Amino acid sequence: MTAPYRRPAPRWFVQALVYAALTSSIVSSLGMLLVPSVAAEFDVTVSTAQWMLTVNLLVGAVATPIMGRLADGPHTRRLLLTSLGVIFLGSVVATLAPDFTVFLIGRALQGLLYGTVPVTIALARRHLDYTASQPTISTLSVTVSVGMGLGYPLTGILASTFDLRAAFAFAALFVVTAAVGVWRFVPAGPDPLAPRTPFDVTGAILLGVGLAALLLWISEAQTWGWGSATALVVLVVALHTLLLWVVHSVRTRHPLVNLRVVRRPEVLLANATAIGLGTAMYIGLSIASLVAQAPRETGFGLAVPLLWAGFMMAPLSVGSLAANRTVRALSRRVDMAMFLPVGAAVMTVASVLLWLRHSDFWTLAIGMFLFGAGIGSGYAAMPALIARSVAVDQLGSAVSFNQVLRTVGGAVGAALSAAVLAAHPSGSTYSTDEGITMAFGVGVLCCVVVSLALVVHAVSGRRRRARP
Repeated sequence: MTAPYRRPAPRWFVQALVYAALTSSIVSSLGMLLVPSVAAEFDVTVSTAQWMLTVNLLVGAVATPIMGRLADGPHTRRLLLTSLGVIFLGSVVATLAPDFTVFLIGRALQGLLYGTVPVTIALARRHLDYTASQPTISTLSVTVSVGMGLGYPLTGILASTFDLRAAFAFAALFVVTAAVGVWRFVPAGPDPLAPRTPFDVTGAILLGVGLAALLLWISEAQTWGWGSATALVVLVVALHTLLLWVVHSVRTRHPLVNLRVVRRPEVLLANATAIGLGTAMYIGLSIASLVAQAPRETGFGLAVPLLWAGFMMAPLSVGSLAANRTVRALSRRVDMAMFLPVGAAVMTVASVLLWLRHSDFWTLAIGMFLFGAGIGSGYAAMPALIARSVAVDQLGSAVSFNQVLRTVGGAVGAALSAAVLAAHPSGSTYSTDEGITMAFGVGVLCCVVVSLALVVHAVSGRRRRARP
């Protein structure tokens, strides 16, 4: 009997994966720019409308590790097509929503988009050899920021020409084209070489409940009161459940996330960076989009029409693409780990710039470009570091956990910015200039902490290598 083998990847395989990942990223960009429009459409405050970001990221944080674990199994193509189907359904629900509650349900269903990138990375590593997979994995990783840079102008054009519902209708159509590409160019059928291991249902429940409770506490503790009984109970439930998940994952034979793999130095470095930079990125982007559209009477707004507000975020995509190309060109001569502190440093500069001069048009544009460059450098390095540290049959789980931490960081950033804005109410639906400045300041703090930690790690690592 001959040994089983994997079908070779067809000609347009890589392009189909990149397009699917890019589609998910563009759909994810619908939220930030439309927060003021959603607030006006459903007659809620801007801080309440921020929940369209939080619920989307919350579902993404829970779904991503589950999708990553399933991506290590034999039916990865089916998983990607199913997730695209759920995202399509969420886009339709958001388009037709009669009220804010139904709209949030649609945004929650769209949360699966955060798990598609780890699935595409697992497919690339599975069907391509190591040399060909590395640049593909790097490109797939930065589709998050590139897609946002492209999605903002598209969202602005559609929402200003028609209305915000047209943007979600376009997202549904876009997702359909991505599903057709995956169906046509990704090899079909179960992978005969993929491991068939039992799914860790207990681990999935514990991690999901723990993350949900943690993000709920971050989002609502300001409203409840930080020392209130409700806030303390939710925090205790979150920490206790996550601790149980860690103990369960270490003891079980086939965990949802292999924490022994996560413990490896390069994987741990990438994961720690993902949390901090994810938090800073979502604070910077969400608050910058509010500043661009806010009226000048607020004291900080630029009063940019929705159409042009989207184009103000386009430098994000330019910076990400430029950084990704640079990383790929230098990766043969420079250790990939070096690009993490470089990316964090560039994002720190961008955060400080927006913190000090966020009411200036050109400062906002330059800040978005630097954000893109920093994200492109750091996010391109993360999956490459993980891929060279873990086995192929563990890659989906390891990369998805990195994506989870990015998503958790993003959810924390969205929740923190919403909490800061809610703590500084004004006479309008927008916050005060003090609230906007404080929100940008939180992003600066996150970037500084990450940068210092990475510098200390690099210096200590060099000293260890220099010892005889």
